Amino acid sequence: MSRLIKFLSSLKLTVVLLTAGLVLIFIGTLAQVHEGLYNAQVRYFKSWFIVGVTLFNTKMPWLVLPGGYALGTLLLVNLSVAHFTRFLWTWRKSGIFMTHLGLILLLLGQLGTDILSTESAMRLEEGETKNYSEDFHANELVFINKSLSSDDEVIAVPEKFLAAKQPITNPQLPFIVKVKEYWPNSYLTNFGPFIADALAKEGFVRNTADQGIGTKVMVLPMPVVTAMDSRNIPSAVIEVSAGGATKGSWLVSSQTSAKQTVEHDGKIWELALRFQRHYKPYSFTLLDFTHERYPGTDLPKDFRSRVRVVNPSKSEDREVEIFMNNPLRYDGLAFYQASFEPGDTVTVLQVVKNPGWLTPYFACLLMGLGLTVQFMIHLVGFVQKRMNPAPVAISGKKSSPRKN
Repeated sequence: MSRLIKFLSSLKLTVVLLTAGLVLIFIGTLAQVHEGLYNAQVRYFKSWFIVGVTLFNTKMPWLVLPGGYALGTLLLVNLSVAHFTRFLWTWRKSGIFMTHLGLILLLLGQLGTDILSTESAMRLEEGETKNYSEDFHANELVFINKSLSSDDEVIAVPEKFLAAKQPITNPQLPFIVKVKEYWPNSYLTNFGPFIADALAKEGFVRNTADQGIGTKVMVLPMPVVTAMDSRNIPSAVIEVSAGGATKGSWLVSSQTSAKQTVEHDGKIWELALRFQRHYKPYSFTLLDFTHERYPGTDLPKDFRSRVRVVNPSKSEDREVEIFMNNPLRYDGLAFYQASFEPGDTVTVLQVVKNPGWLTPYFACLLMGLGLTVQFMIHLVGFVQKRMNPAPVAISGKKSSPRKN
């Protein structure tokens, strides 16, 4: 145990981990060219281990590297063990202790942010009301029971189950879903008897759906995009069956909002593939969107949204303004004025959930205070030495008293 503690608190381990962190940042930065910013962040910095690396157009599938979570955890353990074993508590080292505790809090806060935080968007047209935001990247296959008298029953299936092409079952779902075709990124277009051949020459393919919009739509498979300002539009053909009998096949896609339904046991189920939704117990209504430009240019000077927040659980009905650098913090979320669409009638609010958003502020404040305290301790000691210099011993022979 003593050897393990000595190893975990050693300065050599600190140097090795910091060096590995520099290598990880270098490789992860280069990977953004091919994998995109979002995918590179998830794969290299929000993971425990990385299997397979492409460096300078050279694939190394055998290479295994520690991810950001692994290096961060080891650094946190190294700092904590060194702090509580190698540093003895004295008032003259109180600043160092505060600085180390602030750094530990900063690492824990970043880990909590990566694990717990979510980002989504709420798109609103003037006069439109919504009680949900949509994820930037994740998609879901949903089945909505429309036979209920008041609320809808929604059963959501993450997109990864479509990509796996495995049969999808759920205790609340009265039928079995089989994935016949899946495209991670695609484009849909209508076709007629005279243009189907022309579309086929351009790469469009006919899907195997025999129900809904799929019978009138062709699919263009497209490469997966990695840029932060673009989205993949997945599509799939799913087959629904119950009791051994097939009810049909439907084409679902995040590109279309067309309503498609399947009936079973007297209940109507609506099915769709859409961006993952995050529902709220309250609603936002866009009352007015304002976009000001600098005179003589099209550069945005200011854009803001006036929204009505209605929360029945709190008997709340009020109007607020959300504009640049002035987000609305409500119910543990932050609503930012992110962008808008041409025509100045549509706003896009970025919705951020970060339970530990105050942690970096406290950590930086604690580290700054610790550095200040440590500096003041040394400064006071230095001033005291200047004001009360130690007596200087004078060397030489002692003179004897003169005799008369």
